[in-house]
Amino acid sequence: MPLRKTRPERHGVYDYIVVGAGSGGSAVAARLARNPAVTVLLVEAGGSDFRLDTRAPAAFGEQFHKKGDWDYFTQPEPAAANREIHLPRAKVVGGCSAMNAMLWVRGSDRDFDGWGIDGWSWSDVAPVYDRMEWHFLKSHNQDGPMRINRIATPDATAIAFVEAAVNAGIVPNDDISGPDLDGVALAPTTTVGGRRWSTARGYLDAAIQRPNFDLMTKTLVDRVLITGGRAVGIEVTRRGATRTIAARGEVVLSAGAYNTPQLLQLSGIGDASQLRGLGIDVVVDNPQVGAHLKEHPFSFTNFELNKPWKGLFGVEKNPMHVVNWLRNGTGPLASNVAEAIAHVRTREGLEVPDMQLVFAPAFFWDNGEATHDKPALSIMQSYWEPRSTGHVRITSKDPRAAPDILMNMLADPADVEALMRGIELTRRIVAAAPYDEMVSGELNPGPGVRTPEQLERFIRETTLHTYHPACTAGMGRVLDERLRVEGVAGLRVADASALPEITHGNTNAPAILFGERCADFIAADAQAR
Repeated sequence: MPLRKTRPERHGVYDYIVVGAGSGGSAVAARLARNPAVTVLLVEAGGSDFRLDTRAPAAFGEQFHKKGDWDYFTQPEPAAANREIHLPRAKVVGGCSAMNAMLWVRGSDRDFDGWGIDGWSWSDVAPVYDRMEWHFLKSHNQDGPMRINRIATPDATAIAFVEAAVNAGIVPNDDISGPDLDGVALAPTTTVGGRRWSTARGYLDAAIQRPNFDLMTKTLVDRVLITGGRAVGIEVTRRGATRTIAARGEVVLSAGAYNTPQLLQLSGIGDASQLRGLGIDVVVDNPQVGAHLKEHPFSFTNFELNKPWKGLFGVEKNPMHVVNWLRNGTGPLASNVAEAIAHVRTREGLEVPDMQLVFAPAFFWDNGEATHDKPALSIMQSYWEPRSTGHVRITSKDPRAAPDILMNMLADPADVEALMRGIELTRRIVAAAPYDEMVSGELNPGPGVRTPEQLERFIRETTLHTYHPACTAGMGRVLDERLRVEGVAGLRVADASALPEITHGNTNAPAILFGERCADFIAADAQAR
């Protein structure tokens, strides 16, 4: 069922305002609203997620370049053939949990312990992860808001990927979400009954029923209002009109790794010289806002299939697949596409896996926009320990102007070398049984791309990202250990931008974790006061 239609704000002033109804924002707002003594407003730039392309797992790529996509592009990437790389980011209730490939990976305990931040060790976050989950494995929790399942009918080529990976020396691991990440398995996904389970389902369907909670959609937040060093509300534009909304308690930014630093800068928090040059009054001079952008670089290999294997080939041409999915939640549209994953160590001496191999029973290239005229499979290499860092910077005081985004992808040669190792490992998997009989040939990079020089050129000309931007308002640089913006009272951040370093794994689960923990911090601080 869709979320109930947005109600007009019934409260002139809210205790808490949360900006962004995505992964972190949905969690923090819904958790805060469990306290009936406070009022909560959740503001979202996009609209409803009640659409086929957000609800049907296999249709996620249909959201790209549409009204539900911020549709950002990087600046020309100097180390990646000067390409302007598309950055799909959801502009819809549920945020990127309504656009992603639904993979659920917590991360490694070494991530959290390695940060050395008080209150953020694995022993601190593991209980919060537990309460978030409703997991198909009985060793996990079964009553949390986020449903974790495997898709009911994985493709035969996905099952074969697990078998081939084991035959190539990768250990099977039924519980691959972490903290023990090593191994291969059919993917744990945020799906239920063949349908996507975003944070809109997990958190907002229940929260919207509460009288102390309001959801305002199709509303652009222009800036945070700061008076006397304290966040006191927000300025928004809705239906062409600009107005302010006051907060008596706190404002939380959960607009994502691109839009959260953009909003901080628009509000006067950032590099003072840059902000003054744009005519923005400086509240906090902190050049780290928008800096240290991290992403997992994502290279691609594609292989053509022998008959009779077809994978998801031709799905879009058969309208009965839509009918079956609408009636029963079954068929190819119930696939999350990334049906199996392997977490591997591409060189000796590593403490944790440094790469995720992502299997898809389809030809996946150019963010899914390219096609191939025969059945194929794809194996992508997501590198978890990138050394290259980029930035997010506003170029105008107009909140509607896209920020300047540069990932600096592959600027460090070590990132290229890691992807080369990942491609070679992928080739070993495809050469193993049963793929030795199922696969007829390599499409990309292709049999003629073998030397280090050839592989490096291929990687620099084709590598994209894993849709995992992070770290642009990180703890220790912009935030303290309770997610408070340094230098401004009553302002916090709860999304992947708050990560001090990018985690080993997909970033959706950590983003929701930050929302949960932010709500805990706010409640504890309010009680202490």
